[in-house]
Amino acid sequence: MKSVVLLGYMGAGKTTIGHALAKEIGVRFYDLDWYIEMRFHKTVAQIFEERGEDAFREMERNMLHEVAEFENVVISCGGGTPCFFDNMDYMNSLCETIYLKASPDVLAAHLRMGRVVRPLIAGKTEEELAAYIREMLRQREPFYSKAKYIFDVDLLNSREKVAESVRLLREATGI
Repeated sequence: MKSVVLLGYMGAGKTTIGHALAKEIGVRFYDLDWYIEMRFHKTVAQIFEERGEDAFREMERNMLHEVAEFENVVISCGGGTPCFFDNMDYMNSLCETIYLKASPDVLAAHLRMGRVVRPLIAGKTEEELAAYIREMLRQREPFYSKAKYIFDVDLLNSREKVAESVRLLREATGI
């Protein structure tokens, strides 16, 4: 089996679906941001603050190359990962890539109910959050749409909905 990479905007459910998919097909799951944090003993936010985005993106690229070489894994990459360097082409060359596509409303709902504090959206009003998400999707969609599969994601607010999404994703991709 080729490894699977889930990509999409923050809040699309990459980690949630990635965990469930990996468990169902019996392989290991790696969240690229968590992998970076484990390897460098710092949060992504700390790396951004201390070294800047350019340094972080270089580290992210290197760690992507490391993790993508693993066999039989499911990987969730950061929302920006496909948009830098040749990352999207690289992922497509080695892995089954799946863009978890969600509407701005679904993304906003996921981000509001998420347990992770996300500095890029902290303190934004509902209207500001929606506008921010729409703009970021406009910029990133050309990269995301290069994925081998595009899978529309609905609101993932229960285990049943996550399980159904995994079932439909497997059906659509043959994974």
